[in-house]
Amino acid sequence: MKIAVLPGDGIGPEIVAEAIKVLAALELGLEMESAPVGGAAYEAAGHPLPEATLKLAQGADAILFGAVGDWKYDTLDRPLRPEQAILGLRKRLGLFANFRPAICYEQLVGASSLKPELVAGLDILIIRELTGDIYFGQPRGRRQATDGHFPGADEAFDTMRYSRPEVERIARVAFEAARKRSKRVTSVDKANVLETFQFWKDIVTEVHKDYPDVELQHMYVDNAAMQLVKAPKAFDVIVTGNMFGDILSDEASMLTGSIGMLPSASLNDKKQGLYEPSHGSAPDIAGKGVANPLATILSAAMMLRFSLGQPQAADRIEAAVKAVLAQGLRTPDIHSEGTTRVGTVQMGDAVVRALG
Repeated sequence: MKIAVLPGDGIGPEIVAEAIKVLAALELGLEMESAPVGGAAYEAAGHPLPEATLKLAQGADAILFGAVGDWKYDTLDRPLRPEQAILGLRKRLGLFANFRPAICYEQLVGASSLKPELVAGLDILIIRELTGDIYFGQPRGRRQATDGHFPGADEAFDTMRYSRPEVERIARVAFEAARKRSKRVTSVDKANVLETFQFWKDIVTEVHKDYPDVELQHMYVDNAAMQLVKAPKAFDVIVTGNMFGDILSDEASMLTGSIGMLPSASLNDKKQGLYEPSHGSAPDIAGKGVANPLATILSAAMMLRFSLGQPQAADRIEAAVKAVLAQGLRTPDIHSEGTTRVGTVQMGDAVVRALG
């Protein structure tokens, strides 16, 4: 079992180091090899996703990813910006299915921005289509307008598009996942305005015929955003497109108390996956030792379960995280009165100890 370790930028190296520490404590004989990605790779090789890094990722069973991005790279041409690394990996490895669980742990109910009764026991799975939609659609660019309200003016444009196979496969992933949970899927779209999402809605409805045991609900994205903060426990599995999934999963993260608690897995049809925390590189706190490593550690647990065939080891990590929270240990993002504030390394050490 080979893991490509891509720490990236900002707090990426710090949080990935703690996840590696936890994986090492399990003594599973995992082979790990590191490579630069994002801004770190641009500095080292002049490109955010060097060929050597891509080759390592392609040959690995799974990828443990930190985060990419830093404000100092914002003036680079778009193809050279750190964020292009993660987009490139998704495209080149075919990582079309993104799993983002939003779980509110009992010990963190008070850290959520919502009332305790709304989030206690919360367990949502957001499944985001990851290689289509407006992020990858062509054509895109800048030009001089030939029509519209201001002909002759400079304009920018992107293209939202989905093909039938793209929608069918992500719908099946969602229905299969729901069968292992509460058998309820909410498909989020904007079919009342966008032709792309009327197409999406029609195909999801067709695929649903193969899953009569699963309940299907369609919901417009603006209503879904409202319901997530009004009655989040009404959801079980949410399936949606790339852009809507990006936004809604970040919103859902705050229901759990902090985006620092939200892991994610991005899988292709071979179950090869890229595992990363849902948060970004946070360059403002990089090197201060205060970042929350739990999302990355929980992402490592997802890696063991989905790509490496080690579900019992994954259970051990998740149980250790719950035990550490029960001890009252908190990084600054989830710290509250009556709990013990710790740093990145101390939190990682505590998870290792809790593994027993």
